[in-house]
Amino acid sequence: MNQINIQYYKTKIGELILGSFDGKLCLLDFRYRKMRTTVDNRIKKGLDAEFVEQDSEFLAKIREQLNEYLNGGRKEFDIPLLMVGSDFQKSVWKALMKVPYGKTSTYLNLAKAINNEKAVRAVANANGANSIGLIIPCHRIIGSDGELAGYSGGLSVKKQLLKLEQNNTVLS
Repeated sequence: MNQINIQYYKTKIGELILGSFDGKLCLLDFRYRKMRTTVDNRIKKGLDAEFVEQDSEFLAKIREQLNEYLNGGRKEFDIPLLMVGSDFQKSVWKALMKVPYGKTSTYLNLAKAINNEKAVRAVANANGANSIGLIIPCHRIIGSDGELAGYSGGLSVKKQLLKLEQNNTVLS
């Protein structure tokens, strides 16, 4: 059986779960989010692997880059990613990665970016299914009315992350 190395990591924005498979990041998510089991099962099934709590140099590098990001010193991550999901979900996640640091977009703009303007709800669902938070920046997506929409880490964390990026200020 293949294994996904996981580590739990406490940060200023909450406890995260990090997972790597074959030298790539496949999981960076809030440990206690509502969809935890669904997301974990999709990754395990997609990679035909089990979670094993084991640290590695690769996971240490991710923690280092996360700290730099949360302290306002990093705007982009340079970590190989392994997206586990449907082709549609992957297209949404790739479009998400084009939303620049410090900027926000909407579900509608994201749907337009993948040439599927009518798929706003499906795009929102794919956004919610993102298992590589922060690096695939689902926190940068807001409602068309400018309101903050759902976030796996909670709206207060989403607000903190947007403030961090817009003002490039350190999170307290």
